Amino acid sequence: MQRRAYVPGVAALLAALLAGCTGSSGSGSQSDNSNPGSAGTASPVAQPGRYATLPEPCGAIGPKTLDELLPGIREMADQAQREKAYAGEPALTYDTDRKVGCRWKVESSQATGRLVIDLERVVSYDNAVSDDNQAQQLFATKQEAADLPEPTTTESGSASPDTSPSPGSSDSPDPTGSSDPTGSSGSSGSSGSSAPSDAASSASGSPSDGGSSPASPSTSPSGLQPRVLEEFGDEAFIDDELSSSGSTAEQRTVTVAFRTSNVIVTIEYTEQPATVGAVPDSKEMQDRARKLASLLADSLSG
Repeated sequence: MQRRAYVPGVAALLAALLAGCTGSSGSGSQSDNSNPGSAGTASPVAQPGRYATLPEPCGAIGPKTLDELLPGIREMADQAQREKAYAGEPALTYDTDRKVGCRWKVESSQATGRLVIDLERVVSYDNAVSDDNQAQQLFATKQEAADLPEPTTTESGSASPDTSPSPGSSDSPDPTGSSDPTGSSGSSGSSGSSAPSDAASSASGSPSDGGSSPASPSTSPSGLQPRVLEEFGDEAFIDDELSSSGSTAEQRTVTVAFRTSNVIVTIEYTEQPATVGAVPDSKEMQDRARKLASLLADSLSG
């Protein structure tokens, strides 16, 4: 009789222990179910950038625009050589969705011209930082490295660097630009200060205006100094450098960089005259580079 009373007691004790374990796991599951809700509201994910891919860079510039930027292409008698020059040379890249580029180099009887474009799609791997903000930080670093001079101010207190060249680039409201810069350049030889002057001088490819450049050999006249631009993209700047390439001929490099959302575009446009003492015209080259930047900005926006 005592054995029978003992066994049920042990069984009851085991049952109580098992019930206690089951109850604790149940309460744990309730606390686990409450965690996802609170965690979901704690760390919102930053927005991705507007662009998930990049355009093919060598095909982004049409023949008419290249004729204006690199007039030596039209001097090429060999058809195959001319087509190769138009095609450009793609930059080496291992991820065409993140970074692409293309370069052109054309030698003519008057000068050697080089054009390089680079497009970078910025992606943030920090959930707290959006792609746009990451691109903005990278562009700020790029602009700081350019070491742009402080803008001069006019009597009204407004910055003047971007006001002087505006007559020469008043055609910039037509950012498609191909017909204006190339269509008028073939027929106009005027060197006046009106809007088409840059197109006219680009057609001739002549450094005749370079006579005024030696007065400020470091870069260009004050109105054409390196500066911030506001005509395309979310932010942009232009740099202008005149330097010797180790010979008596000086070369000018105009750089335009701009950011549109999470894409950063950089244009490097270089000209080195074949004539000793000739200096590439700053305004002419800046106008050409700015028009190209406007075309690329429009192609990204479209």
